[in-house]
Amino acid sequence: MPLELDLFFSFRSPYSYLATPRLRDLARDYDLDIQVRVVLPLAVREKNFFKTVNPLWPPYLVRDTARIAEYLGLPIRWPRPDPIVQDFQTREVAKDQPYIYRISRLGAAAEVRGRGLPFIYEVSRTIWNGETDNWHEGDQLARASERAGLDRAELEREIAENPARYDALIEENQKALEAAGHWGVPTMVFRGEPFFGQDRIDHLIWRLNQHGLTRRAAS
Repeated sequence: MPLELDLFFSFRSPYSYLATPRLRDLARDYDLDIQVRVVLPLAVREKNFFKTVNPLWPPYLVRDTARIAEYLGLPIRWPRPDPIVQDFQTREVAKDQPYIYRISRLGAAAEVRGRGLPFIYEVSRTIWNGETDNWHEGDQLARASERAGLDRAELEREIAENPARYDALIEENQKALEAAGHWGVPTMVFRGEPFFGQDRIDHLIWRLNQHGLTRRAAS
């Protein structure tokens, strides 16, 4: 029986993007099932988040994620457009959020189809790797979905027919994240134990090894 863990993920989190390639490789090479659970960013979940956060945090986040990306050999650039519509001078988050709800629902739909991990890998790479402007337009998301083994148009038709289903799934994921003992992303939860941040993957692997993590036969 494969080991199982939950991955709580947000498309606006650069740390989620940076963690995903390694987690994808881990699930590919080892007898491990990773259930992706998409959540909305804190900017949407916590309306006053950017009004109370230390002003030193945003510039540090930019510096830190650039450093980690360089260390991992991954390209990174703040997305164009940002998945969250926000005024960076006032930190005000707009009420209308067309991008993050769309891609989060798509992620939830991919999760339902059992293709959550390849979907977040391909879409987050499209959004964050700095090679794609206007990732929300044209066929960018369609091609990313296709690489993940999914049909974006089909997913969006299903979402349009019943958006409440996918919003409820995202809400359930957010409650499960808090129940597991954390609020941020990426958080990996194995047997009730949360591992927060891309810098906790080594600790996660250590714990998985204690429970008999083995390589897949094909590897």
